[in-house]
Amino acid sequence: MSLSDRHIVVTGGGTGVGADTAKALAVAGARVTILGRSEAPLQAQGLPYQLCDVTDASAVAQAFDGARAAQGPITGVVANAGASVSVPFGKMSSDQLQSMLAVNVIGVSNVWQAALPDMKTAGWGRMIAIASTAGLKGYPYVAAYCAAKHGVVGLTRALSLELARTGITVNAICPGFIDTPMLDRSVDNIVQKTGRSVEEARAALYAGNPQQRFIQTDEVAGTVLWLCSDAARSVNGHALSLSGGEI
Repeated sequence: MSLSDRHIVVTGGGTGVGADTAKALAVAGARVTILGRSEAPLQAQGLPYQLCDVTDASAVAQAFDGARAAQGPITGVVANAGASVSVPFGKMSSDQLQSMLAVNVIGVSNVWQAALPDMKTAGWGRMIAIASTAGLKGYPYVAAYCAAKHGVVGLTRALSLELARTGITVNAICPGFIDTPMLDRSVDNIVQKTGRSVEEARAALYAGNPQQRFIQTDEVAGTVLWLCSDAARSVNGHALSLSGGEI
């Protein structure tokens, strides 16, 4: 699989899924630009980068201008930047809900809009969102996160129809719990609030996966590679579940 003529931007590219996805795309020959809010983890990846908060549309536009100037028109975007918060619905604040929507939905829209003109000019493009099984079902104590990820899936399905005849595909990848630093924070939260051991907390999180394990970052990266390939040119408007059969 060669992506040698493609310039792909990966948001949240400094750690976890974003970092591994960016590296996999680079190995496949793509020109890759990673985006993130913190410079140190971006620098550590050894790839071209732009500093950017995806919730700020003007900052996104500036970062994409910088990426375009350095490596040419952008023909793929992996909207990976995201965040989660766990709180009972009755205690959830308006700020927490707004924060989840801002980074997980508005952030995706901002980066896709920034790349769209280049893709339309090229007559080829790949818009990919890293969503979650929380965009396909509900989970307790993460209502704001579920609402946001459902929003990403809705955005994906609507935009895929709008762009269906342009050569641009739009898809969401919906992993279950992924073994990343964000998962570690969730485990720590469970341990602090329930007194469970780390092992018990981890087991509780992957209990819904029929394979009884966490999703690995290379599985998400491999799915991104496939969606970016011409073999996936008819895959459009999908929310692809990576969950061991949970969904």
